[in-house]
Amino acid sequence: MVAVALMGVTGCAAKYRTHGYLPPEEDLQQITPGVDSRATVEDVIGVPNATGVLDNSGYYYIESEVRSFAWQRPKVTDRHIVAITFDEAGVVDNIVTYGLEDGRVVPLTRRVTKTSDGDIGFVRKLFGNIGGINLGDVLGST
Repeated sequence: MVAVALMGVTGCAAKYRTHGYLPPEEDLQQITPGVDSRATVEDVIGVPNATGVLDNSGYYYIESEVRSFAWQRPKVTDRHIVAITFDEAGVVDNIVTYGLEDGRVVPLTRRVTKTSDGDIGFVRKLFGNIGGINLGDVLGST
């Protein structure tokens, strides 16, 4: 009975997984703001996890540590982000590191657009166009 209890307790141990890629500090030291370009950053550090969405102004390297425990939802316990920004010419402007404590929770809302055919049943949708088919259009003649 003690062995079964021990097996149950060890099965509930927390598991940690790391997601993403964060470049080592010695690689970041090789990047010089005002000198290096996008191509240099990709050669030294590698391709980023994400880039600036609107104007492609930056590279973002993101690494997260996630804790899973028994039936609970996975929880992010640690996150580091290295943001490398570029100027208009594509030259490194700045390198900034952010942690989990720098983040903000953004509430997501679900918006659903209602369509006008929501009241039509499945069978009516399926057979609704049968009367609208023109044999001349199907055969390609005019």
